[in-house]
Amino acid sequence: MLIGEVARRSGVSARMLRHYESLGLVRPSGRTGSGYREYSGEDVRRVFHIESLRAVGLSLREIGRALDDPGFTPSALVDDLILRTRERIAAETELLTRLQRVRAADPAAWEDVLQVLALLRALGSTSAGTRQRAALASVDEVPVEALAQAALGEGDPYVAGALRWALSRSGGGGAALLAEGLSSPVAAVRERAVRSLAEMPGREAATLLRDALASPDAVVRGRAALALGAQGEAAAIPVLVDMIVAGRNDTDAADVLSSLADDDTAADRIASLLAGRIGDGTTGPPARGRLTQALAGIPGPTASRALTGLLGDADPAVSLTAAYLLRLRGDG
Repeated sequence: MLIGEVARRSGVSARMLRHYESLGLVRPSGRTGSGYREYSGEDVRRVFHIESLRAVGLSLREIGRALDDPGFTPSALVDDLILRTRERIAAETELLTRLQRVRAADPAAWEDVLQVLALLRALGSTSAGTRQRAALASVDEVPVEALAQAALGEGDPYVAGALRWALSRSGGGGAALLAEGLSSPVAAVRERAVRSLAEMPGREAATLLRDALASPDAVVRGRAALALGAQGEAAAIPVLVDMIVAGRNDTDAADVLSSLADDDTAADRIASLLAGRIGDGTTGPPARGRLTQALAGIPGPTASRALTGLLGDADPAVSLTAAYLLRLRGDG
């Protein structure tokens, strides 16, 4: 079979067939009397093999190894192809996402497109300073989706703070995007999500934070409780008491409980919860000491009675703390 017929049947141009021959990938089995290349059926099958391997992403050098090296093991090459394909898909997906965000910014001119692209690129920079500058400059210039994704993935505390600031001023939609991070399998992403929501204004963010009080992640529950408690949300009280027991941000939790005890009803409820945990028989000595100290910031007779009841506690640290706090309150 002459080269023209092979080209017609295989779809590979005669020029490319000659290139394959120059690389040693295909060697026509013979020549005609006039000196023309003559391909056998086996040669044509080899051409089809080459094209099939090219179609899955192998280079011509890799194809030569695959076809001619007796010790060649295809599994390693296939693994490499899978990795390269995933990287290519990830790159294409990132490009698609970036283009969608440019479109969402509704640019009016090419200068606007270039500005958005520059900011999106800066948000993904390896330089923390560049990312921080982009975050501080991106309000109203970059779609909120990009800010939310950057906030959920940012590990630098200064850049993260700038991104949270930008999100809090970005208008609607940010809270719902951050909420997706609350269910992430990565603990750091969940914490970034709840911290960002804590700085978001509006009812939607507050609702999501209330839902987060029931999260199985103690860090998420605690961050949500501190934020809601600072806003005067009584729903945060049980979680704040749990934080004191666990010794996790217990000082902050006690301060927020003190601010929530702004009327007799709230003060009595908080004091009763603290006292109940002290006396429930399951709370260890360090936690009982923290709960006793937390009673210091709770006004009213319920807290005073609880402290009085602790004067004879078997734990000297608890009884001494109770006595000291009663003297400060003028009850001792």
